[in-house]
Amino acid sequence: MKKQGILNSHLAKVFADLGHTDRVVIADCGLPIPDGVKRVDLSLRLGEPSFLDVLTEVENDLVIEQITIAQEMLTHNPAIAERLQDTYDRIEQCDHESFKREVEKAKVVIRTGEATPYANVILHAGVIF
Repeated sequence: MKKQGILNSHLAKVFADLGHTDRVVIADCGLPIPDGVKRVDLSLRLGEPSFLDVLTEVENDLVIEQITIAQEMLTHNPAIAERLQDTYDRIEQCDHESFKREVEKAKVVIRTGEATPYANVILHAGVIF
């Protein structure tokens, strides 16, 4: 049994297979997930686990080079937007409709129980060297 890090076997496998610039999405419970994109559904009930709880654990496991968010997050979910702006130097923004199209390029979408607007992020994998 793994001793630390992400214990979810589906996520651990996807993370181990990631290459530079591959994408991982952490999503609220309402983001549409395109057919053909791997989904790992962690939602237990409304609000659990939260977007930030999942993001924090993923950040501990992955090298993240940059992120992409929907511009709407800045006005409709300022608490999460502020946390992301405090953490990441490289933040790409697009409108929500474009964001949903970008989700199609992800290796995996991690669905949380988050129920606040626009609580979605695309993480672009970095490298350890």
